[in-house]
Amino acid sequence: MKTIKNYILTIICLVCFSISAQNKAFEVTIVGTGDPILFFPGFSCPGEVWQDVVSELSKTNACHVFTFAGFGTVPAIEKPWLPKIKEGISQYISENQLQNATIVGHSLGGTLGLWLASENHFDFKKIIVVDALASTGALIIPNFDSETIVYDNPFNQNLLKMDDDQFEIMAGQMVSGMALNKDKHEQIKQWILQTDRETYVYGYTDLLKLDLREAIANITVPVTILAATQPYGETAVKTIYEEQYKTLKGYTIKYATDAAHFIMYDQPDWLLTNISQALQ
Repeated sequence: MKTIKNYILTIICLVCFSISAQNKAFEVTIVGTGDPILFFPGFSCPGEVWQDVVSELSKTNACHVFTFAGFGTVPAIEKPWLPKIKEGISQYISENQLQNATIVGHSLGGTLGLWLASENHFDFKKIIVVDALASTGALIIPNFDSETIVYDNPFNQNLLKMDDDQFEIMAGQMVSGMALNKDKHEQIKQWILQTDRETYVYGYTDLLKLDLREAIANITVPVTILAATQPYGETAVKTIYEEQYKTLKGYTIKYATDAAHFIMYDQPDWLLTNISQALQ
């Protein structure tokens, strides 16, 4: 009898651990009350990136601000990183009965919002995408084929082998084109440096592999896209977005002039105004 009891206790402990582990894909801070908005940050960013927007919208809405595993101070998880993040978000929505929520996502976060909406498991109210694409890989990789993207490749190996000084130099170079507001460069760089290195490498591989260009045809909820025009220029950006979103049945798109990838830092008033209008 004692052996059976011990066996049952062991099974219960394993189940509890499994449930706990699934909830480690992110941390969420809830600010305000009202209709729910889920705020997803971009790659390597904590939820803090949404601070100014949340400060205003939390006056009328319950803002669920996510920081994903490996970003900020949230511990890393094992790969595959991005599928686990999406699975965890789905569980969070179900457990908290947030099926009628609005998703606001920047970059990676916007792509995640599209991924969730394309599966039609939840009745989202709206998806607001801030400078995000249906396929990042297709934009930057010639002759893109998601099936050929693997974790173990020379580029990833080099990133993992970089010492801290080399990685910091690379991060500084990257940040220079992400925001026109130079006062924010150091903060963005520090977020990159704070990111768990394997999450940075393998998580980005997950993002590059994800191709939603056909799947977004399944989306039935309203989608608003807020796109930066720099450094490529509005004409080139329009071409990119029209190609990436050509299967999406209907969406509203607006372009932020004089703004690079971090629109919240380059054109904060414009971004808040357009998110507020989309929510209405």
